[in-house]
Amino acid sequence: MQAPSGVVFPRSAGDTRSTSAFGRAVVADALRGADPVGARAAEHEANWRANYLVHFRRLVEAGLTSADAARQIAADGLASLHERMRVVTGDEETSLAAALDHSAEPLETAVVSGEGTPERELVLPYRGQRLQGDDLARQLDTWVRSGVIEPSCAEAIRTVMANPDWLDLSDLQIVIFGAGAEMGPVRSLLRWGGDVTAVDLPRPGIWNGLIETARRYAGRLHLPVRTGDGKLEDRAGADLLHELPALAGWLSRLDGPLVLGNYAYADGATHVRVAMAVDALTDRLARERGEATLSFLATPTDVFAVPADAVEHSVHAYEKRSKLSMIRRPLKIVSGGRMLQRNYAPGADPGICDSLVPQQGPNYALAKRLQRWRATTAHAHGATVSLNVAPPTRTRSVTKNRALSAVYAGAHRFGVEVFEPGTANTLMAALLVHDLRRPAQPREHPWLDEAAQAAHGGLWRIAYAPRSALGLAGIVGLTGART
Repeated sequence: MQAPSGVVFPRSAGDTRSTSAFGRAVVADALRGADPVGARAAEHEANWRANYLVHFRRLVEAGLTSADAARQIAADGLASLHERMRVVTGDEETSLAAALDHSAEPLETAVVSGEGTPERELVLPYRGQRLQGDDLARQLDTWVRSGVIEPSCAEAIRTVMANPDWLDLSDLQIVIFGAGAEMGPVRSLLRWGGDVTAVDLPRPGIWNGLIETARRYAGRLHLPVRTGDGKLEDRAGADLLHELPALAGWLSRLDGPLVLGNYAYADGATHVRVAMAVDALTDRLARERGEATLSFLATPTDVFAVPADAVEHSVHAYEKRSKLSMIRRPLKIVSGGRMLQRNYAPGADPGICDSLVPQQGPNYALAKRLQRWRATTAHAHGATVSLNVAPPTRTRSVTKNRALSAVYAGAHRFGVEVFEPGTANTLMAALLVHDLRRPAQPREHPWLDEAAQAAHGGLWRIAYAPRSALGLAGIVGLTGART
């Protein structure tokens, strides 16, 4: 077996690099100051992969006691991640911070300029249509009434529609980590004429698509390239796990106001490694520049504190007569109370929406949670932060997972709308525009910052706790797939 290299997990017992031991330790460190009992429970969890859900929920619940507790959890969690994660180069093993200072062969910059005309009206692709103007406004109203997005999300999109000049982001240098990601904003930003600095793996297939898109639209794509001959797509890209020093040097030469967007994704434990590499670069660049705007997409399949009106919407949906009301009690009895549970207790303010999906695993949960911790910590230090909850989306990573794909196929029966990638990434890019042009002031509690402008697809407002309905949604999805 090849020895691990690049950004890696720390050694735990013996010479192993256990992701479960790492996850337990980080969650315990994050909880220790605000919830010592929760920290001990995480430390002594015997089956992390099966039981991580309760500990990730506790990270949110413990932070609700006060704004200071929430900020402490975020700061302590980040500190633990950076202290523990390692970088292996040859025979040397160092911290992330030390690895960034290593010398490396410099990367050059190539720029691809588009030939298109910048779009100056927000257009949202949706179910074979291109919604704009009144049509888009009506769709926003429909989504709000059905509980698919929060009212604040619709308000933000309407504000962008009313200020089409905001779509011109050419005054900013927007760095996108994971530039080829389906949920990323690169294509929208290029359509609107923006300057995008793209970071992704050195794979010609990724860069072929990005370069073609850049040439077709109106923006400018800046990409890292290696010296030498050959096609641009063959020389483009850099590996976040193995080329941190080179990327740090390349990004430090950027001019202008900086926006750092983390949209990188990888399967399994590699997602944590990539997320940590991006966070290390983000932290370094923000410190060097004095200020930088940070951008993230929060996954809807996580735990959030949600506003009282979302709780009220859900409670009303639970109590009104529905097609499932006749079978709800028998299903609860048969399942030992696990199926079709209320999403919230009536009157909860805030409510806790627990949409964690066991199939996605603890590494995915940790990779996404560390982004929320970074957003909370940066906001507390006065940085502009765009963190918005994205809707459930039929991305490749979902559709290749048979269980998740079936759940998504049946989710509409429970009031959850699953978006197509083109709709979701354009919607989230428009929210990014809003946050860049009208930065939000910190709210009374950091968890309320996370809840603003959420496009959760309905998970926050449906009648049933999401996990208690997932099994039925999956059966419906599988049945529908066969008919």
